[in-house]
Amino acid sequence: MSAQTDTPGSVTAVYQVSGMSCGHCEGSVSGEISELPGVSSVKAVASTGEVTVVSAAPLDDEAVRAAVDEAGFELTGRA
Repeated sequence: MSAQTDTPGSVTAVYQVSGMSCGHCEGSVSGEISELPGVSSVKAVASTGEVTVVSAAPLDDEAVRAAVDEAGFELTGRA
């Protein structure tokens, strides 16, 4: 698993998302993931397809997948 602990009580995970091509796409994905319980920050980068999520505890991959699906994109896995 590629999650790493940045500070006590926070976990950073990087996901790979396909289909993002612009800032609007980044905002859509970030907005949906940021609504998940425990998420403190989300940074999506369309050019690489990477989405970095900082949360209080490790997130359930299926919850992240559902949030990405809701935004209209596909979670292809962890980066």
